[in-house]
Amino acid sequence: MAAPFSRMLTLDQVEEVLSLGKPLVYALVRCGELRAAQFGGRGVWRVREDDLAAYIDAAYAKTAERIAAGQISEGDDASAED
Repeated sequence: MAAPFSRMLTLDQVEEVLSLGKPLVYALVRCGELRAAQFGGRGVWRVREDDLAAYIDAAYAKTAERIAAGQISEGDDASAED
């Protein structure tokens, strides 16, 4: 039987999954682009796995739209971000 709740990830785990730095992950959370919640008296941030998957799916869809619209050209080298 499946668990009733999706697994909760720390922002450090989100950083690792997305291969992004802490400032960018916090910015995504603060602007609401990546859904997250604070828990406990210390306001510890957590992201549901389902919400992270939805963010990733949305990023792929947005990228595909930008490619189709000609907003991303050959000169936009993805390896420059690695």
